Amino acid sequence: MRLLLVISDFIIPVTVLLIVVFGCLRRVNLYEAFLEGAKEGLQTVVEILPTLIGLMVGVEVLRAGGLLELLTKLLTPLETAFGFPAALAPLTLVRLVSSSAAVGLLTDIFATYGPDSFVGRVSSVMMCCTETVFYTMSLYFLSVHITKTRHTLFCALVANFTGVWIALVLVRYVFGVG
Repeated sequence: MRLLLVISDFIIPVTVLLIVVFGCLRRVNLYEAFLEGAKEGLQTVVEILPTLIGLMVGVEVLRAGGLLELLTKLLTPLETAFGFPAALAPLTLVRLVSSSAAVGLLTDIFATYGPDSFVGRVSSVMMCCTETVFYTMSLYFLSVHITKTRHTLFCALVANFTGVWIALVLVRYVFGVG
């Protein structure tokens, strides 16, 4: 374990040093390349900023408007039929849009049920098995100007909900909790 801590302390400095050495060996003007990359990065930020703002506003509307609680109540019969805890429905839905909002809900789940509870463990595994589909698609597809996303969205949603169910199965049957 100590070795991993030492390695992690040196990863970034060694990577930067290797980039500088490789650039010098290839006779690249490192300062000019850095400035060009920074300029392109700022252009990308300007292009995706409206999408990010829209996603953040959308998540807050979901939370503040009570739509999330309504969706949770509507999904409760389906959840009880399949053994899926109702407490995880908001996390499942918010995770599709915002990782930071999902972490906030995860913290609420930990405070309410505890991190070692069945709900706490499923939510932890679920956070590792799922992705912020709408955020990722809008951010990355917008930055490279991809407009035809129909099949990508369907596949990403299937993969995401598969991750949710796999988290439930892993915690319940493999780890024997719940």
